Amino acid sequence: MLQRVQSIYLLLASLAMFALFLFPLVHNVYVDGKPLTIMVTGVFQDINGQHTHTQFFMGITIATAIIGLIPLIIIFLYKNRKQQIALSYSTLLVIVGYSFWLSQMAKGVMGSVQIDTHNFGIGLFLSSFSMLLILLAIRAIKADEKLVKSADRLR
Repeated sequence: MLQRVQSIYLLLASLAMFALFLFPLVHNVYVDGKPLTIMVTGVFQDINGQHTHTQFFMGITIATAIIGLIPLIIIFLYKNRKQQIALSYSTLLVIVGYSFWLSQMAKGVMGSVQIDTHNFGIGLFLSSFSMLLILLAIRAIKADEKLVKSADRLR
């Protein structure tokens, strides 16, 4: 059924991935004397007091949308719990690779500039939060599977 706790966890994991479009990964980093904000859609720079989109990340933007849809798809596979678990583990691996890609992209934009903790944006932690929610969903799916198996034993 759709009203299970794992559906809530997977929905929140999906929303966390889509929230990357709203929140910056890194903000107010000075590269060549200009403040930059790095988001999954690209690099924003303050030019003459205006927030201007200076560099676009088409690949990361598309990957973010696809990875955000995967937990939503997993919700509707509730009839096949083994497939739900397998896809959830696969999603975890994809998010780990995606997070690595994000970090390499940010390092490429910033170059040798070091960032402090006050430069971290909320978006930096959203993929980790999404992974935690998917792990909780896997645990809930396994509990459902265990419950079904115990009910089958009683028949």
